[in-house]
Amino acid sequence: MRIVLVGPPGAGKGTQAAFLAQNLSIPHISTGDLFRANISQQTELGKLAKSYMDKGELVPDEVTIAMAKDRMEQPDAENGFLLDGFPRNVSQAEALDDMLKAESMKLDAVLDLEVPEDEVVKRIAGRRICRNDSAHVFHVTYKPARQDGVCDVCGGELYQRDDDSEETVRKRLEVYHTQTEPIIDYYKAQGLVVTISALGKVEDVTARAMEALAREDA
Repeated sequence: MRIVLVGPPGAGKGTQAAFLAQNLSIPHISTGDLFRANISQQTELGKLAKSYMDKGELVPDEVTIAMAKDRMEQPDAENGFLLDGFPRNVSQAEALDDMLKAESMKLDAVLDLEVPEDEVVKRIAGRRICRNDSAHVFHVTYKPARQDGVCDVCGGELYQRDDDSEETVRKRLEVYHTQTEPIIDYYKAQGLVVTISALGKVEDVTARAMEALAREDA
């Protein structure tokens, strides 16, 4: 299957993408991973992307599209893939359609993870990270530390990252609504969108998604 995963920040896309890709035996292609891999390997695309990032500028669509195209042409993606973070806007969605059409391929589904805005804010703004080890992550509601502000694992100080503040989260949501959400309507016009609730336990959301995709594939 060839799937695009969409949803607001805090919807759990990365977590669900990993489980779904494993269950469907297809590669999980994340924009973030693509950028990191190209930059660390110092590919021409990576160098180009870094030149924009170093100036604090957005990486142009054509660079992101070229990275995604290169990854989708790898042998492990021959029988399908799950795209996470790409396409991010309608022009990227149109470019993806053109890419697939050129290879006589098409998308099978666009999985839309739906989460109420207040829940997104609660999920992200409630995160607390250990200053000693960023892998130690807690949440004031869903995974509170035994002692407020202190990491259960190493005793380090827990803090809220600047980009996890409520103000920043709401700004990120505005960007999502303006730039990315329109691709849902774009794909709805093609009859590809499958919307599921991303509320509840991780495994329940995965099961919900697998059932929805199975219906699409039937």
